[in-house]
Amino acid sequence: MTEHFTLDELTHTDHRTLDNTPNKAELANIQRLAEFLEQVKTLLGGKPIMINSAFRSKAVNDAVGSKDTSQHRIGCAADIRVPGMTPDEVVRAVIASDLGYDQIIREFDRWTHISIPNEEVRAPRKQALIIDKQGTRIFA
Repeated sequence: MTEHFTLDELTHTDHRTLDNTPNKAELANIQRLAEFLEQVKTLLGGKPIMINSAFRSKAVNDAVGSKDTSQHRIGCAADIRVPGMTPDEVVRAVIASDLGYDQIIREFDRWTHISIPNEEVRAPRKQALIIDKQGTRIFA
């Protein structure tokens, strides 16, 4: 897809018995996501970005207990880890940048969820949140 992000890693699932093949529209979103992740990688000084989860078919999304409205469902979100950086550091770097992120979420202080707008023509919402055992709140 791009220099540093492959379709295999953006569609990888541990639920190997479930089909996780994107359709044409989802594939176009995954391409936009890969291009955006290249910008994130540049922003973070070229550090490796490890993909925990990106695109999820309905079956995979259901299996992990996520909502149908998750941006992972349409190929617009990735959960990432950046070796040598905490999720807080990743969130703060993205917030301070001019990147067109839709959401950035520190999840359970273990990884960072980052997404692009669901449609290319939509403006990014630039929402920054925290999700943990205490619930969901604005990242501050």
